[in-house]
This record gives sequence, C-alpha cells and structure tokens, in this order.
Amino acid sequence: MTTSLLLADKPLIDNPTMIFLVVLLIILSAPIVMSKLRIPHIIGMVLSGVLVGPFGLNLLARESSFEIFGQVGLYYIMFLAGLEMDLESVKKNTRQFLLFGLLTCLIPLSLTYVVALTVLQYSAATSFLLGCIMASNTLVAYPIIGRYGLQRHPSVGLSVGSSMISLFMALVMLAALSSTIGNATGSLPFTADMPPVVSQVVFWLFFLVKLAAYIVGSVLLIPRLTRYFLRRYSDAVMQYIYVMSVMFLSATLTTIIGLEGIFGAFFSGLILNRYIPRVSPLMNRLEFIGNAIFIPYFLIGVGMLINVRSVLAGGEVVWIVLLIAFIGTFGKAVAAYASSLIYRLPQSEGNMMFGLTSAHAAGAIAMMMVGIRQQMVSDDMLNGVVMMILVTCVISTMMTEHSAKQIVLDAKVKVAEGKSDDEKILLCVKYPDIAPQLLSLSLLMRNPSLNRGLVALNVVYDDEHSAAGREQGMRLLEQLQEQASASEVVLQTQVRLATNIANGIKHAFKEFACSEIVMGIHVHTDVNPKFWGAFIQSLYNGLNRQIILTRFVQPLPTLRRIQVAVPSRAEFEPGFHRWLERLCRFAEQLDCRIQFHGRNESLELIRNYTALRHKSVRADYTFMAHWNELPQLASHIADDHMFVVVTARKGTISYKNAQERLPDELQEHFNGKNLMIVFPDQFGADTKEDNMSFTEAQHKEETSLYDFISRLIHSRKERH
Repeated sequence: MTTSLLLADKPLIDNPTMIFLVVLLIILSAPIVMSKLRIPHIIGMVLSGVLVGPFGLNLLARESSFEIFGQVGLYYIMFLAGLEMDLESVKKNTRQFLLFGLLTCLIPLSLTYVVALTVLQYSAATSFLLGCIMASNTLVAYPIIGRYGLQRHPSVGLSVGSSMISLFMALVMLAALSSTIGNATGSLPFTADMPPVVSQVVFWLFFLVKLAAYIVGSVLLIPRLTRYFLRRYSDAVMQYIYVMSVMFLSATLTTIIGLEGIFGAFFSGLILNRYIPRVSPLMNRLEFIGNAIFIPYFLIGVGMLINVRSVLAGGEVVWIVLLIAFIGTFGKAVAAYASSLIYRLPQSEGNMMFGLTSAHAAGAIAMMMVGIRQQMVSDDMLNGVVMMILVTCVISTMMTEHSAKQIVLDAKVKVAEGKSDDEKILLCVKYPDIAPQLLSLSLLMRNPSLNRGLVALNVVYDDEHSAAGREQGMRLLEQLQEQASASEVVLQTQVRLATNIANGIKHAFKEFACSEIVMGIHVHTDVNPKFWGAFIQSLYNGLNRQIILTRFVQPLPTLRRIQVAVPSRAEFEPGFHRWLERLCRFAEQLDCRIQFHGRNESLELIRNYTALRHKSVRADYTFMAHWNELPQLASHIADDHMFVVVTARKGTISYKNAQERLPDELQEHFNGKNLMIVFPDQFGADTKEDNMSFTEAQHKEETSLYDFISRLIHSRKERH
C-alpha cells in the first residue's frame, strides 16, 4: 500500500540554512498576520505549514529537522502541561478528573466506532483504531493558556488531567489492538510458540510490570536526584539541561514500555512540578525556548502533513473529513459540557474544557502509522484524518481563545480588587552569596497579577572605603537585574551612601513608597556577635512596616514543608493578613506543605483565610498553648523545612516577654536550619520618624538592663 502523505516532489529549498530561515520567518510573521485577522496565531503556524509544505507550494520538505524538532515540540507541550498543573487541585478533585477523563475518552470512541463501522463500512479493527484516535487529544491550544495566565485555573487543570487519562486509555487500547493483530509492538519474541490466549496474557502481565516499574522508579528516583542536583548546581544552563534530560529519559522509557513518549514527558513534568516554581528563572527559560522554537516547529510540521489537494479534488475524502471531524468533536463537546453540568461549572469553564480537549495532532498521526503498518488504513482515510487534524485544531484554538478571554473578563472584579494592594517589596542586599536567594524569595512572594516590579537596595557606609563598596554594590545589583529579567520582572536598583545603615534603608523605603522589606539575617558574628547585628534592631524598632529576615541553608525549590510559629493575638495586628498572604503565596509557588502552630483563635482565622483565598495550599494546623513551647518545635524541623517565626515589636498587642529570649532560642535550638523571622505591620503606613518625640525612644537595645540583671542572678544561683 502507498500513501500520498509519504510522496512528494523535490522541494524548492533544500539548503539547511535557508530551511531554518524560512521557519524563523514563519514563526515571526504568523502571529503578526493572524493578529490582524483576529485569529489565534497557532492556526497561523499550522496554515503556514500547509502553505510551504509538500502539498502546498512545496517550498520545504518534511525532513529530519521537522521530525526531531516537532517531536521535541510535542514533548514540550505535554511537559509544560504537567509542570504547570495544580497538583493540589488534582488531589482534591480526583473524582472530577476521573469522570471527565472517562467521558472524554469513551464517548468519542463509542460514537466514532459505531459511525465508522456502519456508515463508512470500515472493518471492526479499523473502526476501533479510528475510535482510539478520536478518544485521545493533543493540547495544541495550551500555549494560549500561558498568554492569559490561566495555567492553574480549575477548568484548565481538569482539562489537562483528563487529557492524560484519555490519552493513556487510548494508548493502552491501541497496544491491545496491536497485540491482537500480531504487531511487533504488541508481541514478545519468547511468546511466538505459545497459544494466542497465553501469549496475550503474558504480554499484558509483562506490560503492567514494566509500567509499574517505570512509575515507581520515577517517583522514587527523580525527586531525590533533582534535590541533589539543585542543591549543588545553580548554573542556569546546567539546570536547564538537567530538566530536559529528565524529560527525554522519561519519554524514552515509556516508548520502551510500549506507550508513546508524550505520556512520559507529561509524567516527568508532574514529578518536577514542585521543584520548578512558576515564577522562577528556570521556568521562564523552559517556556521561552519551547514557545520560541520547538512548539512552533511542531505546529508547522503538523500543517505540512495536510494534503489540501485531496480535499479539493472532492470524492470520499470530503465525506470522511466531515464525518470524522463532526462525530469526534461532537463527542468531545458532549463530554465537556456534561461534566461542567454535573459539577455545576460556569459555561465559560465548559467552553474551556471543550476547547482544550477537542484538538488532535501528532498523537493521531502516530496512531495512524500503527494502522499503516497493519495495512488497515487507506489513502482516503489517512488524508481524511490529517484534514481532521486541521479542522479540530482550528476549532480548539478559537474556542480556547474565546473561553480564556471570557474567564479573564469574568474575573475582572477580583483583579481590580487586587490592584488596590499597596504591595511594593524593598530588597536589602549586601552579600553576593545570599542576594540571589533573597530575590528568589521576593519573586515567590510577590503578587504577579499586580505586575509590579521590585526594588533592590545596597547601602554603603560613607567612609574612606565607600568608593570600593559602591563599586561592589553596583556589580551585585547588576547580577540581580539579570536574574530578575530572566523572570520578566522589573527590578529598580539603588546604591546608597549613608553614615547609618538603618537610616539609609528607612529613607529609601519612604522614597520608593515600599510596603515591606526582605533582607538576610545577620550571620557574620566575627564582625558583630549580637544576633541582630549592628542595625537590624534599630531598623525594626524605627519602622512600623513589615520586615522579613531570612537565612537559607539550601535552595528554596527543595523545601518540603514550612513550619510557622504564630503568637497569640497575632490576628489583632494590622499586618496579620499581609504576612499570611505572603506565606500562602510562598507555599503555593513551591507546592510544599505549610503548618501553622498557634492558639485556636488564630488558627481558625488562618484556616478560613487559606480556604477562601488559597484553596490549593496544603495547610496543617497544630495547637501551641504558649510561646514557651517554641524550643520544642526544633525536633520537628528537618533540614528541608523552613521555620518561620512571626514575632512582634515591644508595646504591641501580640508582644510577650517570652519573645525577649527569641535570639538565644533561635541560636541554641534552630542553628543550621532554614529560618525566617517576620515583623508584621503595626501602626499602618507611617514610620516612627514621622512621630518623633521625647517620650518615644528611637533606639532600643537588644536586651534590657532588667534582663541582664536577671540572667546574672540566675547564673550565680547555678554556680552555687
């Protein structure tokens, strides 16, 4: 049997440099042209492939570069889909995922099988093959979701998860079909002399063993290897190559098992999900390279498969295209809207579910190749399926674009409320070894919907070494600007000379109209033996806004749990919701569990807030009767935990005398641990410099004279 898909004249352009130039021009011009026509640019990529391909103007042949880059692009789509899924939502809504996955697989499969068998008069095996093709789908329209920032929207997560379920079921059924017919993919060499029934049983047992070994091995080994790698290597190129290696290794292993590599790419994305935060530079690089080169290559390659001439010639192909496209799309629509009705979702979310799950692409071609090897597929059927790919891609992208706009417009009230937030983070940096981690922390805590930049400040003592210090500060801030630009965040920088570091920070805080400060905990005890260092105490006593002090022992993406100690009456402080919101974002971005320790009154308000504003956060609540129990938490803080202490300034409602011992307790019990100390907002936006008086001291010592006398008496009692 011959297929028109595999036959074409020599292309006009065969020079590798010219081929790559034409592809780049398509990637550049398609979005420009499609935006003028108000058509999703993904359709432009596919149509461009039709135009320049062997069945269009025959400018380019679908040679090895399109095969390789296109395969990488398909893996990229599936990998990013797994990487950006809200796993906590998956856990909470497992039944929804399973139901939608079963419906979006079985309904199109059943309808297509019956129509192909009765109307098109195909054989049972060919009809079942066509049903498997229509049961699966490819997330061709997923890049549109990234443009609208809806990667973690419930309907998107539901669509991605159900797509994987339907794809997995379709691939397994295809493997069953292959083994039944006797394809090499579905048979084992040592079962050649066995009876057919025994051979099938052995095949499926061997398949299940391989699949179980792959899943268990991936879940156990990849996280451990990832934590090891990220802790020891911070180079951007090495991290990117490592992630790509994991993706291709996983895809290769699933191919060996007997499944398509796209399943392995998606599964590796799920495993690496919590180690690559959405706002990290690594995630930005992954999305940028994929959306710039590999995914467009894949879409152009899909278009080059489409033979428009066969449709224009009329005949049976037109009938096959219309019938397959209508039945398959109708089945996907029934599954999507039935699921949205069952779970009482808005119509816009039903549209999103239908849009994302209705497209077919390279996965359908791969299944068709199985049918070609089995001699079950005619030329008309092959061309009909390929044309169906174009039709479903157009429907999918337009529906996804429409529903994404609708969802964003429906949420405009919430966006408007978020923009009233005064959030603007001031990042105080001095040491190059911890400054990048402080910036990463700020990126994880910021509100991306506000689209506001950060401020990085380096304060230099105004003395004889100020020129050298200023030069070092400028180099450090330039490095941070590069890191921030990799995450597409604007970073304002300033090197400031001051005779008093605390005053320099406070003045910059007011000049930039900042809302909070993020800085490192004093660690250079050889310079100043005090826990707070030379100026931090003066800073938090002279500034009423939120201050976050941090100490990192290992990279942030490797953290597994955040432990938060909340003082009693913390909910009455003005800054209660600000620090809670930052910690919830922090846990949400890292996809790690957060555990709050405090009184029941405080925990109840925290529980209500997280349930309302951050449903995907995995939070635990543990009763802590008294602040004196703080040292007892040390035994529960592992090396990959972050211990957060929410403290208070003297004279505030949540302050208690036990907090005077905080520096000693942290040094004694939590030394060598990841640590964060939060001083919440106290009296609103005004700093104490605005309210100077002789009755309010502008500087407080770290320990009072009374504390010194009590410790002296206590030490003498112990000696006697």
